[in-house]
Amino acid sequence: MDWLHPEAVVWRNRALMVFDRVSVPIAVCDVYGAVLLANPAMAAECGTTPGRLRGRDVLELFRPQEATQVERIAEALRLRHRSRYQVSVRWTTPDGAERFGELTADPVSDTVEETPTLLVMLRVLGDREASERRPVQVAPVEARILALLAGGATTARAARETGLTVDGVNYHLRRLSARWDAANRTELVARAYALGVLASGVWPPTPASSDEPE
Repeated sequence: MDWLHPEAVVWRNRALMVFDRVSVPIAVCDVYGAVLLANPAMAAECGTTPGRLRGRDVLELFRPQEATQVERIAEALRLRHRSRYQVSVRWTTPDGAERFGELTADPVSDTVEETPTLLVMLRVLGDREASERRPVQVAPVEARILALLAGGATTARAARETGLTVDGVNYHLRRLSARWDAANRTELVARAYALGVLASGVWPPTPASSDEPE
């Protein structure tokens, strides 16, 4: 598309207006994660203005819960795979609250051969301080299932590792999803880290409490 054409300019300006006004935090990043453009909602999460986010590393602003997620995405982008990628993240708001959520990155470009940019959206899932005020009790088998999922295990592998059936694993996942109001497994794992069910900074993922009976 010729961006110098008057009609194209009009549509570009309209798209930027929507980008600025939408309430969901959104940024456009280069393939290395440097912010090229951010909307006010994204800047507000960092306590700054959109212009001051330009050039910042999105994964420094929003810290990944699992380093291997980022490594897998980097490898997929290097191979020019064009899937949607999700990363569980946490960050500190301007008022000092510790939040957790999910970054979703969609590679976009005019042609398959062109190096893509990343359309990044942030979904805020909760506040760590508020979550920690609620007592969290998880059965050992559920903590084990969550640890396996965090490590990339399929439902079938989680069933083999825990001695359950696939239906049994799905039962526990549905139970936890309903309890934590998690929309998908990525969100479920993010909440498990935020609530302290899984130990942070440990690989492979393990339950935070290792002295519970199996």
